[in-house]
Amino acid sequence: MSKKINFERLKLGGILPQRQNGDLYSIRLRIVGGQLNSNQLRALADATEKYGSGEIHITSRQGVEISYVPIDYADKMLDELENSGVHQGACGPRVRGIVSCQGNRVCPRGLIDAEYIAGKIDEKYFAKNLPSKFKFAVTGCPASCMKPQENDFGIMGSIEPKWVGENCTFCGLCESTCPTDAIKIEDNTIHIDRDKCNLCGDCISICPTEAWIKANSGYTIYVGGKVGRFPKLAIKLIEMVEEDELFKIIDKTFNFYKENAQPDERFRNTIDRVGFDNYKQSVLTQDHD
Repeated sequence: MSKKINFERLKLGGILPQRQNGDLYSIRLRIVGGQLNSNQLRALADATEKYGSGEIHITSRQGVEISYVPIDYADKMLDELENSGVHQGACGPRVRGIVSCQGNRVCPRGLIDAEYIAGKIDEKYFAKNLPSKFKFAVTGCPASCMKPQENDFGIMGSIEPKWVGENCTFCGLCESTCPTDAIKIEDNTIHIDRDKCNLCGDCISICPTEAWIKANSGYTIYVGGKVGRFPKLAIKLIEMVEEDELFKIIDKTFNFYKENAQPDERFRNTIDRVGFDNYKQSVLTQDHD
């Protein structure tokens, strides 16, 4: 008699049938921002040796999949992994695994703690039911290593520079370093083109006299990116929001999506059909008591 399978748990996500005969499945696991500790790595190695083929697949979204798992053993394997802090993944019309860089915890260019924001998003929203799949990416700076423009909701660390004229020697380092040519030195003064500035903070990092300082920092939000058969780059929604506002916008975005989406419609398709201006007004309108 075969073991009773918890199909309700399995169909919540991360259980993917393989092309091989014999009821073999790939088990997708939830790895927030690609970060694992040594105990979790050992648990994964033990699980694939015990239940799979001895191999682990690293996915394009910083997750892992253990393949060649007989369906009768999937529930037991997930129980053992849960005890080691490795949790079940998601698929279907839900919030998928959150991807992020290491941000300012490790990277010298990082402007935000990307891992912290990814963890908070995961805690609040992972596997939340939505009209279609929904992907988050958190990147520490405008280098965009985590490709926020290719995700339904992308978050980028940003820093607004301020020029302090009395500290400036007009050495030209900021002008030559600026990746967007937003800074020009003319007639013993500095001109910055705010439309060109991508809020990367390179001028602050390179300045030897603290003539450039941080005026503000926060999160720039991109929405509606997707790849697949019909790829589209995300649209910049807003720059320099604080953490509380970021999560209010996420909540309002989910409400807008659920209220306006057609069945199985991706978020970008909803935005295009309903109108970006309507979406923007819906999520950026201030709440009043």
